[in-house]
Amino acid sequence: MAPSIVHLPNGQTLTVSPVFGGLSFRSNDLTSHHSVFPPGWTIILNSEDDESDHVDPKASMSAHTQALHAENDPNSRPGTPKKHHIHRFRKPSLYNDHLFISSISSPSSTDFKPSPSPTRGIAMMLWATLWWYFHQPEPSPQLTTPSSTTTPLEGRPKGEWRVNINREGIFKGKHLLPKLERMGLIASEDSSVGLDPEDGVGNAGEGWTRMFVSRKSFWQLDPRIYLFTLTPTAASSPFPSTSPASSRPASPSRGGTSTPTHMQMTARTTEHETALSALGGAPPHPLSRHNTPPGPYTSGSHLPTFYPPPPLQYTWTEGTRHPIRPKPPRQGEAFYTRYIPSLGQYLSFRVVSRSKTPCLHRGPCSTAPGQTTDIRFSRTGTGSDTTIPTLANMNDRLHETPEVPDDLPTTAMTDTELLHRWMNNPRVSHSWAEDGPITHQASFLATNLSSNSSFPAIGLWDGKPFAYFELYWVRESSLGRALGPGEVGEWDRGIHCLVGEQEFRGSGRVKVWLSALVHWCWLGDLRAGSVWMEPRVDNVKLRGYCEDVGFHKHGEVAFPHKQSNVMKIRREDWQGPFL
Repeated sequence: MAPSIVHLPNGQTLTVSPVFGGLSFRSNDLTSHHSVFPPGWTIILNSEDDESDHVDPKASMSAHTQALHAENDPNSRPGTPKKHHIHRFRKPSLYNDHLFISSISSPSSTDFKPSPSPTRGIAMMLWATLWWYFHQPEPSPQLTTPSSTTTPLEGRPKGEWRVNINREGIFKGKHLLPKLERMGLIASEDSSVGLDPEDGVGNAGEGWTRMFVSRKSFWQLDPRIYLFTLTPTAASSPFPSTSPASSRPASPSRGGTSTPTHMQMTARTTEHETALSALGGAPPHPLSRHNTPPGPYTSGSHLPTFYPPPPLQYTWTEGTRHPIRPKPPRQGEAFYTRYIPSLGQYLSFRVVSRSKTPCLHRGPCSTAPGQTTDIRFSRTGTGSDTTIPTLANMNDRLHETPEVPDDLPTTAMTDTELLHRWMNNPRVSHSWAEDGPITHQASFLATNLSSNSSFPAIGLWDGKPFAYFELYWVRESSLGRALGPGEVGEWDRGIHCLVGEQEFRGSGRVKVWLSALVHWCWLGDLRAGSVWMEPRVDNVKLRGYCEDVGFHKHGEVAFPHKQSNVMKIRREDWQGPFL
């Protein structure tokens, strides 16, 4: 197995290399002294099976049926123990792979402070290992059982892709696996307390020995629960030793005035920008806002950034009772980032911003280190303004809308300008009918940013805007009212979408970003049971894309302005995002 690079959703990368008896995971960001992981760890990964996985296809069906009944009969006496076969890992199997962390190489105490929670550190390593594992080629889902040996391959029963977690190596401790199970990282089909008072420590055949992680459950785990950074020591830390903002800005000083000088404010701003850059964000650009919110994994306290949902409270919207919704991310804030191996680019979503300057992308990009894209672009023409400013025309000049050059790159445009360009594309206006002057799109965004049941978002490939989305709660929406409360769950989400940039169109990309939006809906709230879309009935192409990622047609609904196909995907039917 050749070394491979693992791109984590917070922008960090790992190198996975084969070593004697296992695989080594090493961080590629140690030189920056703020690596998300300790220097590395080693796992043991192999495939195990027994005689039941080597069924003779020539044996009679009756013999297979009898063997199957004997195996499932609780009154039958156990015969000769089955022989287990252990194979070197070459490619994933459906359910026969076993792994455990065998060793950990901790960082030097001169660079990082010890983790305040060793269990969380181990959970982070296991999560990153699983992130790599479930990016491997998917095994065939068909099962070979004693009863299915004569059934054609396409008609055989399907199983769930899972990997087993052995109670060996680092996982041998009495309390570690129970903690990982409570964190939702591993699971067991045995939900009983168990008869062994030692929880499997004294008797390896009891307790926490049949733990596993399925692909379906892994992709529904929020990475913010497990990813965090280690705290650098003061001597080597790139982080400011004090808060970027003064804790008592108006407190009196012995020198007299309490108002900070311009030099002091500049120093604070520079220190704040340095801290954001060290936390994984890009340095601010002259054309961008300095206060663009950082990514979802940024934490000045070096702790996980996931918070559980609050207690339920209810309210009413146009006669529909529904939970009080949590506030969405802030304007300009990225809420989803993931590296797409098939395209070699990072996909991210952020909230729309009404800022008069371009919104800076602070997330990771696939460009090589040291390579940057300069987004500066002249907005003024080379010709001079022949109109002489006077008191009579001053008011008109102050309120006029500047022209947006056709060749202006999207990274140098405000979100209002982006939407103005996209909505005036005939292909887009045919479906959305929101074309017109830029003031119309500005009002359109203001309305959507003021909504209590939805929020607008921008999709980006390596920081380049390409699409506009609306993510909404279906229960209190027009779709929810048309379907009725019995059809829609309290936490179901809905999606509206358009692709504005021609270079990012195509079925290959649509499957990726559409499945990623569904992925975020599951991560956004674990109580969401379904995701809905309602493309117009004449939009056959979008309906096909929906079906490609797992949606099915639930029916049709008539709105005042359109007839729509109602597309639905359930959480329990979803396997994972497109990679």
